[in-house]
Amino acid sequence: MGSGQSTINSFDLSNKVIIITGSTNGIGKSLARIISSYNPKRLILPIRNRKNGELLLEYIKASKDGNVECIELWDMDLADLHSVKNFADKFIKEVGELHYLWNNAGTCSEIAKTKDNFEQQFQVNHLSHFLLTSLLISTIKNSATPESPCKIIHTSSNIQKFGKINLDNLNDEQSRSLFELYSNAKLMNVVYSNELNRRLKDSTCHPGFISTNLGSNTFLMNFIMRFGKSPDIGAINVMYPALDPNIDEGGKYFEDCKEVKPNDHALDEELAKKFWEKCEEILNNYDSNLLK
Repeated sequence: MGSGQSTINSFDLSNKVIIITGSTNGIGKSLARIISSYNPKRLILPIRNRKNGELLLEYIKASKDGNVECIELWDMDLADLHSVKNFADKFIKEVGELHYLWNNAGTCSEIAKTKDNFEQQFQVNHLSHFLLTSLLISTIKNSATPESPCKIIHTSSNIQKFGKINLDNLNDEQSRSLFELYSNAKLMNVVYSNELNRRLKDSTCHPGFISTNLGSNTFLMNFIMRFGKSPDIGAINVMYPALDPNIDEGGKYFEDCKEVKPNDHALDEELAKKFWEKCEEILNNYDSNLLK
């Protein structure tokens, strides 16, 4: 299975509860449609914009393979940490089981601050997913069995190879480069995933160079739309490392459905431990109740 992978096998997800972030456009939109066709028990899609969520349902309903009956739209804004906390608390209370968590959402639109006063790339692409995953870890562990392990999948990017992690400046207050901010955040996805694997079992994957709406940066969008792949191919590349029964070990990094070696920083165990602790410290300093 490599970059030429374009077929979609059938999987039985009828007893699985699934969350996919970033499902209203690009890779996530295709991923939500494909996963819905496998009739999961519940497919919960966190959305920031209700109108975009309704458009997503219309898109899936109009497709040949989609199934909207299993889909639930829940409100969540990754640029608002309390929104993430509220989503997770509601999920634990009302659902209580989780088998696949696709941390797929991301942004590469502009250098800006979030509602919480964090740099946008850092919070949306990493910190909010770190919070979401931390809050749902116990639910995921309780849902797993030896015969049916659960998986956490991070959609990173091969741009992570250019990233660096400065533990004293994770919020990157000094950077003026969107490329630098984005590559750093995508590296954080991989470093975090590897540390998460050491504590649990998970998989991280890069979907290939995908034609998807990363934001409003004109040059970046023109380049991606010209040379990128279709969102469907990207969705398949994101999906297979999670659903392929032959991939039974976590902490792997994939490009085009092939395992590859990530940035050397991603393999630094000491850095990963300190990075995890620093993220917890940042969240606790912002609001000591977030991780509870």
